[in-house]
Amino acid sequence: MEAKEEDVRLGANKFSERQPIGTAAQSQDEGKDYKEPPPAPFFEPGELTSWSFYRAGIAEFIATFLFLYISILTVMGVVKQDKKCGTVGIQGIAWAFGGMIFALVYCTAGISGGHINPAVTFGLFLARKLSLTRTVFYIVMQTLGAICGAGVVKGFQKHTYMANGGGANVVNAGYTKGDGLGAEIVGTFVLVYTVFSATDAKRSARDSHVPILAPLPIGFAVFLVHLATIPITGTGINPARSLGAAIIYNKDHAWDDHWIFWVGPFIGAALAALYHQVVIRAIPFKSK
Repeated sequence: MEAKEEDVRLGANKFSERQPIGTAAQSQDEGKDYKEPPPAPFFEPGELTSWSFYRAGIAEFIATFLFLYISILTVMGVVKQDKKCGTVGIQGIAWAFGGMIFALVYCTAGISGGHINPAVTFGLFLARKLSLTRTVFYIVMQTLGAICGAGVVKGFQKHTYMANGGGANVVNAGYTKGDGLGAEIVGTFVLVYTVFSATDAKRSARDSHVPILAPLPIGFAVFLVHLATIPITGTGINPARSLGAAIIYNKDHAWDDHWIFWVGPFIGAALAALYHQVVIRAIPFKSK
């Protein structure tokens, strides 16, 4: 029995999560001299035999499922009412999205890194924080979780869901496709840049005396971006969230502009990764 427990412990810890978020990121180098972690390998086949790899994927699935369930249910509660003053309104929708990200990042930080968003995963991959193997697996699990979360909301109130847009992202009337793409790029940049800043191990080592909970600024960034861009696109900044709602709603107009909610977030994430790694951290210019 002891040998079996030792095997489980070694299997769970052999391939550690590449990019912890939240308290895991803050405590990683706290009180120690900072040392730049090595970049993640591009492909790490050994992960495929580790339970921690699959556990992390399951955590991403459940987190994205819960994120879509709460957020889309909140959206439905607002849009079905003719008089918005009797609902939580746009501010409540923004709080639902931001608050759920805060809670879920906190819960899953030590398991998967708490990405809950393919754009975040993509940005961290570009920064060499995780392997391609883990990147693809995370994005697949996030997408499946989003589809299931939106599906449960539709199952609860099918008529309301289908009559009120299903929480699907579209470019709203009065805005062009270019407006929508720009809003998604900038909004995702704000989110992913906040993720990089809040989880920077060097910053944690330097400012270990400052008690900042990393999921808080991340959730707050999501809240603020939603306040700004709900009138434009309904706020995507998360391709899994956009795809899950579009698949379950499945009306033609939900697919007309859907490319914007993949291209925009991925460009925003890439720009945030480039800015943080090259400009802020100057990693390419550091001596070996």
